[in-house]
Amino acid sequence: MKTDIIFWIGFNAFVLILLALDLFVFHRKSHVVKIKEALLWSAFWIALSLAFNVGIYYWRGSTPALEFLTAYLIEKSLSVDNLFVFILIFNFFKVPSSVQHKILFWGVLGALFFRAVFILVGVTLIAKFHFIIYILGGFLVFTGIKMAFSSGDDDIDPEANPVVKFVSRYMPVTNRHYGDKFFVKIDKTIFATPLFLVLIMVETTDIVFAADSIPAILAISKDPFIVYTSNVFALLGLRALYFALAGIMQLFHYLHYGLSLILVFIGLKLVLSDVIHLDMRIALGVVAFILAISVILSLLFPKKDAPAVPLPNQEEDSTQA
Repeated sequence: MKTDIIFWIGFNAFVLILLALDLFVFHRKSHVVKIKEALLWSAFWIALSLAFNVGIYYWRGSTPALEFLTAYLIEKSLSVDNLFVFILIFNFFKVPSSVQHKILFWGVLGALFFRAVFILVGVTLIAKFHFIIYILGGFLVFTGIKMAFSSGDDDIDPEANPVVKFVSRYMPVTNRHYGDKFFVKIDKTIFATPLFLVLIMVETTDIVFAADSIPAILAISKDPFIVYTSNVFALLGLRALYFALAGIMQLFHYLHYGLSLILVFIGLKLVLSDVIHLDMRIALGVVAFILAISVILSLLFPKKDAPAVPLPNQEEDSTQA
């Protein structure tokens, strides 16, 4: 279903206003985000997403509304699994907690741009070349199986990141943080700070994440507006979710396997879409059931001899300018 350009403009203007208020009003000064504050912001973003979902229901009907909710739930769940990587990046670079929100803000802003590009390209290709849905479906099944057999605890190696290597080679980089600055001028020379390298790591890591999540969402809906808005709302709440769950994410150790099963399920749904038409309510129920079982099993059967959770760095650099 085509969506008038006015709705695209209006939605993106609304998102930009929310982001501007977030950065320049509510988080104008860098500070450590406490659990209570993070939970309140998480509740706000989830409530806003559900309110938009209700608007989709009255505007477009029940099927698009179910597509939005299913896509939002999948993207949100994959984000939870990926947040652990952000913790590893922040700890590797010893990023103070007070500036982590700013990093995630600009990371989300970049992610919105790249997701929009990937979604538009994906929808266009599927519309022109139907066989691509089988490729995407097979990719999701492969990704799900690969995720199930991976540890999920792979170390972060910034030196192996090609973008970080490129920046480090052609731009001088300081070995210390300067508050929340990405660049600093020293002796008439512009230096990138470690915070800039962290931002690059977050952005490039999200692009890798998008390779999993975008095909999964395209398997739920071919409507670019539904796919885009569900992705945007999931990303908008990502920062608050990070601070709310950073210390307890490893409690849900079975979520990793649940997500892999969801990717396999969505991939098979896509591959068999021409043979079996699965009602969206059933698809939503399956996704919700797998997620619920993953969380319940994690709580009933805690991980034995689990390594210490690498919490976000709580120490401020005493040498900050």
